[in-house]
Parts: sequence; C-alpha cells; structure tokens
Amino acid sequence: MEYNVTEVSPVETKIEIKVPAEEINAALIATTAMYRQNMDLRGFRKGKVPSSIVESRFRKQILQEASDNLLNVHINEIMSNLKYLAISKLDVSPVELEKDKDVDYTISFEHCPAFELPEYKGLEVEEEEALASDEEVAQVIERIRGNMAELKVVKENRLPQDGDVAVVSFHAIKDGQDVPGVRAENFQLSLGEGQALPEFESLVKATLPGADNSGSMTFPADFINQDLAGKTVDMNITVHVLKEKELPPVNDELAKKSGNFENLDKLKEAISRSYVQSRQQLYRSAAQKKLLDRLLAQVDFPLPPSLVEEQVDLLVDDAKRKIERQGKAPEALGKTDEELRQDFKAKAEEIVKSQLFLVKLSDKEAIETTSQEMDAYFTQVASRTGQDILAVKQHYEQHGLIVPVRDKILADKAMDFVYSNAKVTKIPAREETGPA
Repeated sequence: MEYNVTEVSPVETKIEIKVPAEEINAALIATTAMYRQNMDLRGFRKGKVPSSIVESRFRKQILQEASDNLLNVHINEIMSNLKYLAISKLDVSPVELEKDKDVDYTISFEHCPAFELPEYKGLEVEEEEALASDEEVAQVIERIRGNMAELKVVKENRLPQDGDVAVVSFHAIKDGQDVPGVRAENFQLSLGEGQALPEFESLVKATLPGADNSGSMTFPADFINQDLAGKTVDMNITVHVLKEKELPPVNDELAKKSGNFENLDKLKEAISRSYVQSRQQLYRSAAQKKLLDRLLAQVDFPLPPSLVEEQVDLLVDDAKRKIERQGKAPEALGKTDEELRQDFKAKAEEIVKSQLFLVKLSDKEAIETTSQEMDAYFTQVASRTGQDILAVKQHYEQHGLIVPVRDKILADKAMDFVYSNAKVTKIPAREETGPA
C-alpha cells in the first residue's frame, strides 16, 4: 500500500491510497478462509468445503468484509504514522475490490491545525476561598424541616394561602365541551411553590374548603401542550380539603431522621462541608477558565467547520431540552432553528477552540485517556439517561462519537495539568448566594 498526503487547508487533509492487486488478493483469501472455516455443508467436513464454493455462496459478504478490514488496517496505519489530532468528518471514497486488480481510493478528514503553544506552566491566578455561612446552613435545615413536615387538616374555615397544601379536583371547559387532558381528581397542590399556573393558584386561593369555583384562564403561548397554548378556557375547581405543614423541631431527632446523623451538630457539619466542596469546585473551575482565556488570547488558528457545526447542534439541542424541562415547548425560545444556530455559533467556536488547544497541549505533555476513564464517562451518561451502559457505548461507537469523548476527557485532563502547574493565590470569598 502506498499513499500520498495533500493538505487541502490547515484543517483538512486528503490522502490518496494505492493498493496493489497482491494485497487485494491476500485480503480476499484471508476473508474467504474465515468463511470456509465456519461453513457447514452437507457432503463435506466442516472447514473442508472447497474455496470455489465458499466464494460462490458468500461473494457479496466476502467482498464487503475484506474491503472493511483492509480500510481499517490502512486507516489505522496511516493515522498512527501521521499523528493528526482531533480528527473529525472522516470521508472514504467507495472501494470495490476485485481479484487481480489494483485499487485506488481517497480518505478526507478535518483535524486540529498546526500552531505553537504559548507558555502554560507557572501562570498566576487568583481563586476565591470556599466558605459556608451559618445563615446558609440554617436555610438548608429549614428545607429539611419542610420536607419532613406532617400535613394536618386546617380546621378553621379560611382561604388557602402560600405554604398550604390544597386537595383539588378540576376540569376545563371550552365552548361548552370538556377539554381533553385537563382534568384531575383529588390532586394535592402545594401553594406558593410554582407547581401550577399563577391563574390556577389564584383561583384555588379564592376558594374556601368544601366549595366550588370557576374562572376564565388563558394558557401561555409557550405552554408545552401546543394544543392548549394561547387558548382561554373556563376552569372549574373544587377545593376538598386544606392542609398545613407542621414542621418538626430543630433538634438531634431531626438530624437522625434526616440522614442518620449522630446529632444536630453533625448535620450542620455535613451541610457546611457540602457547601464548601461544591464551591471549591465552582471556584476552581472559575480559576481554570481565567487561565484558559489568558492562553487562548495568545493564539489564533482556523477551526474545522464540521467540529463547529457539531458543537452548534449540541448547543441548540441543549437549549430546547432546557426549555422543555421548564414545561414549555421549544417554540417558546422565539426563534427558528437557523436563528438559534446563528446565536450559538460564536459560543460553539469558543468551545471548539478551547478543546483543540487543550488536546494539543495534552499531546505535548503525553497525557492519555484510560479505558477506565472512558467507562466512567459512559457510566455517567447511562445513569443520567436511564439506559444500559452497553447500549450507550454501542450508540457512541455506531455514531462515531468515541473519538470526541476521548478528546473531551483529554481536554479536561490538560486543563487540570495547567491548573496544577499554576501559582494559585487564595483570596477572600465574595458575598455568596444560591444553594450548595
């Protein structure tokens, strides 16, 4: 096998491959021998069927497998020799094998361009010190109390209010007909937690226990059920029972019930530790981002178009999933797919540039991925999506996603390398808000 390499652009390469007839014949003979070894034909002992019969019976399969095997051998050999980084969009021209005939074909692909790395060791960066306040710990304990609260029926005849739990039945009517799918019996609604549309909660809060009520309600234009989006219905409700939460006292018993902690102090320590660990990772990521931004500002190189397009696809899909998790339809984003792609292009380019930079750095430092790291990644995906890990790995293999996963792991390890070699100065934390 001989090949000639042509750089189409700094990020695209074409390889022309010439395969002599002798190599073609050897591949066909080897594949035929595999079929012959396993073929069971009446009148012949297993593995002793004449090659001419095997070739006649399985000609199409033999040609395809011999072609696939030959291509894999060539591609692995060529790529290991040339050592391109972050390969994507691998296109192979059609290859049809024929006995005693030479074969020519081409491989085209995009890859990381050549560029010089700036100095990335010994960089200085500030990082906030991770702390947890007593107030934040107290807020978590209040959430725990809320989760462990007992529901007691409200005996006084009063209107529902935020913090109550109302047992409600409801159904919607439009043009004198029941609206399909908008009906429930004895539904427990926690008021003031955003579980229902504001208009619905307002209707419930205006209804005494044991009473019926009705009112006009308009579904938002971005409602996830597009059959109802923007439509106005008459909502009929019955508030059966009103309950209020009876919070448990803050004591050692609460600590034991909430997580088998020895006492209240141990619970507080665990909450504080959780805050600190979470913030340490957050502040470390922020410091790493500052280091990476500083490094990227010192280099400029072209980006493989296919990698950018793939990243845009991921960002658009992620935006749609986020809006759907909020109970809204993708149309709530208010933009067409093409407009979303334009909006995300700059961010996609930033992500691709970062990854290519870090993959190149990992190559220079001989940083590698392990099979355990790859398996850990697939395990996380399987856990997050509720799929079997083998099914996840098969999906990634069939869709050519193994290399991108490897490159992502390499990029993360390269960033950790830069951080571990940086001069990190701890500074007092700013006023912190938000849960751990």
